[in-house]
Amino acid sequence: MNPYLEIIIRSFFVENLPLSFFLGMCTFLAISKKVQSAIGLGAAVLVLMVITVPVNHLILEYLLAAGALAWIGQPDLDLTFLGLLIYIGVIAAIVQILEMFLDRFMPALYATLGIFLPLLTVNCAILGGSLFMVEREYTLGESAAYGFGAGGGFFLAVVLLAGIREKLEYANPPAGLRGLGLTFICAGLMALAFMGLGGF
Repeated sequence: MNPYLEIIIRSFFVENLPLSFFLGMCTFLAISKKVQSAIGLGAAVLVLMVITVPVNHLILEYLLAAGALAWIGQPDLDLTFLGLLIYIGVIAAIVQILEMFLDRFMPALYATLGIFLPLLTVNCAILGGSLFMVEREYTLGESAAYGFGAGGGFFLAVVLLAGIREKLEYANPPAGLRGLGLTFICAGLMALAFMGLGGF
């Protein structure tokens, strides 16, 4: 199998960030009440992951890694300890640009996402994508594939959960399970289903 396709499929289904690693659960649970808003959030996360993971890879490779600054006469300088701060800064800058774009060209989606759009800056799923890219030592192409797969996996999971939650509005669960209790059960069952694909 093509290694890029394998990374996309694995990060999309088996290593789904919210369902396997429980990253980004705050926005995952808060926005998944309606399918329309879940689609907007999922698309925003997908766009952010597709941009930030490769950009952070380039920053790591050409600015932070040991020997990366040999071109300015500093071959022994290793700035990888600044990685976490730099990744968060890059994510914050791209979220700000995305927020201005949505405010200007898609005001309905901007209003739907509301306070959760700035919260994407500190969404651990987006930061987790960059940190997994570093830990697994992906190349630039693999980083782009992983960003697409991880963002697409978040998109799929949040839209599926929103669809389930919309249908559950017509259900009559026991009083103790209403609200987030039943949502956590649904998310857990979805996680089991997604991780069950790991055997393939």
